[in-house]
Amino acid sequence: MPGNTEEVQAIVKLCNKYKIKYKASSTFWSAQGYPSEDNTIQLDMRRMDRILEIDEKNMFAVIEPGVIAATLQAEAMQVGLNTHIPGSGCSCSVLASATSYLGSGPGNLYGGWYYENLLGVEWVIPTGEIFKTGSLGSGCGWFCGEGPGPSMKGVFRGFLGAKGSMGVFTKCAIKLFAWPGPKSLPVKGIVPAYRTTLPDNFKAYTVAFPSWKAWADAAYSIWDAGIGYLAHRQFNMFGRDLKYAMVKILTDPTKTLGDLEEILEDPEVQKVTEESKRDFQIILVGMTKRDIEWQEKAFDEILNKTGGWKVEAMNDPDVHDWALLYLLRLGHKNLNLVFGGGYDGAFGFLLPADYGASHAEEAGEFKKEWEKRGAMVEAGGDCMMGPIGGQGGGGTCLWENFTCFDSHDKESTEGTLEFFDACTKLSKEKGWVGAGMEKWNSAARGSDGRTTPKEERDRIHRSAPQPSVYRYQRKIKEVFNPNDCGDEYFETLDD
Repeated sequence: MPGNTEEVQAIVKLCNKYKIKYKASSTFWSAQGYPSEDNTIQLDMRRMDRILEIDEKNMFAVIEPGVIAATLQAEAMQVGLNTHIPGSGCSCSVLASATSYLGSGPGNLYGGWYYENLLGVEWVIPTGEIFKTGSLGSGCGWFCGEGPGPSMKGVFRGFLGAKGSMGVFTKCAIKLFAWPGPKSLPVKGIVPAYRTTLPDNFKAYTVAFPSWKAWADAAYSIWDAGIGYLAHRQFNMFGRDLKYAMVKILTDPTKTLGDLEEILEDPEVQKVTEESKRDFQIILVGMTKRDIEWQEKAFDEILNKTGGWKVEAMNDPDVHDWALLYLLRLGHKNLNLVFGGGYDGAFGFLLPADYGASHAEEAGEFKKEWEKRGAMVEAGGDCMMGPIGGQGGGGTCLWENFTCFDSHDKESTEGTLEFFDACTKLSKEKGWVGAGMEKWNSAARGSDGRTTPKEERDRIHRSAPQPSVYRYQRKIKEVFNPNDCGDEYFETLDD
């Protein structure tokens, strides 16, 4: 548990001297943060938990690895700013998401995801030297993450991040963005029905559409109009057939998961479930009264042109205020595990809206048939969730089909793995681009938790659309990590 950069550097140099692998992690959200081999030193970064600076004028913060998004958000709101929160939730490390993982979430739409928000970085490279990127390396402060020439951000994190396999990041600067709300969120209610009432310049809507084409057209129109603060297909993670029933449970403290079957029999719940098939959530935030009025008019016009509608049941004041807090704080990530204690994402079409939308129904029906086999939760097949917006605020969506299973039941876990293999096979047969999320982890770590055998890793990388990427990464690894002190999440190919 190092407490500063110098202690991290000393540990890393010692590991290099004795050829010992090490792995740093901050908040341990995923198995990807843990060692995958024996005789590996786990660096727990939780002691390094300081917000070193919030630059209100230039809108960025300098943080250490242990700073979670909820803490940074609370402090930023005090000065009229906010931070992006990744899909993993507000209890996760901001630095880890920005330097080492995907870092995508509902805030992509307005604030950009963490990959785009990363500025200067202090990095203990795999051999133990300290490297400072961008303006920081020139002694000019934290404000810029890149200089002329090759991107060091591309080297150490690329698109999905190296998950702690390329040294240790000890400090970074992250962009902040405008927050026209109160200095703290006025939370009320009883768990899990926490909610917040905010001024009239905050509006939360669930909207639905008559077709997937209309859904995608609305996403493009929202991006073109430049409206919205957060946008996510969030509650569909519970499944097309279960999501509104789960909203009813989560907004009523007297209800539990044991009430689910009874609630599903309610005709009103069935009606709302049917009208919400192709939906997403969006929060409009106006910087001024005129701004929110204009955004509302523009949004209504988009719905009119696409044939979409606001799901009125979600406009109930208590549900509205619950959804508002849910998306702004993203503090309900325990619900990812609510059905069986385990989940993972399948497919993951990380592409323009119309591409994912055109395949969502087929992918959902494929999963629905597998749900009937009993290994996974029967949720209606379509559990596709993810942000409405990617790089630059638009351009892409992420279609992660949540797959919930019982992590303590061997038949459930093995059946889910079989389903994931079938997903990969289907994607290849269909020629689906940008899919394969179910294998993001297995290229580096096998189902036994240990490093995937080299022959299997090489097979995966050779069959990739652009295998030369992994060959170039091998050259980078030889320079930055000659003693091979990290794991295989920095993916390489020898030949």
